[in-house]
Amino acid sequence: MKVAIIMGSKSDYPVVQKAEDILKHFNVETETRIISAHRTPRVAEEFAATAEEKGFEVIIAAAGKAAHLAGVLAATTPLPVIGIPMKSSTLDGLDSLLSVVQMPKGVPVATVAVDGAENAGLLAVQILSTKYPELRQAIKDYKKKMEEDIIKLDQEFNAPPEQKVIISDK
Repeated sequence: MKVAIIMGSKSDYPVVQKAEDILKHFNVETETRIISAHRTPRVAEEFAATAEEKGFEVIIAAAGKAAHLAGVLAATTPLPVIGIPMKSSTLDGLDSLLSVVQMPKGVPVATVAVDGAENAGLLAVQILSTKYPELRQAIKDYKKKMEEDIIKLDQEFNAPPEQKVIISDK
């Protein structure tokens, strides 16, 4: 189980690291690279063309502004590509979101929310779980734990005033 995480700029790393953390939680091997669709297009094409033979099974691509990275990789690889549109100084990331989500026919990119690295990691795990039964169970357990945590928060929130504690869902 191996996922490539490609970011267009080093400045994307604080967000991208959240996808790494999710994948590490599920014991999925990752390799994180800085490859630009515009400044290193040949490197991007070579990476995408050889990713499968290097053992990668999913690619996560994070980029802002024009955000062509996910599409460039998806155009060359048969692997699933998940795009993370990055928030940028221009249009708060709306430009990135529209660039990642508006792919031409035949070049699909699964797209998460602006800066949605956690969901990109979880989506990669879910994709891998179609092949690896242990991941399928792990994602079920993860979702069950989320449910239990919210139920507990709700019970605490709705407790009688004398039993109420200050809670946070973060």
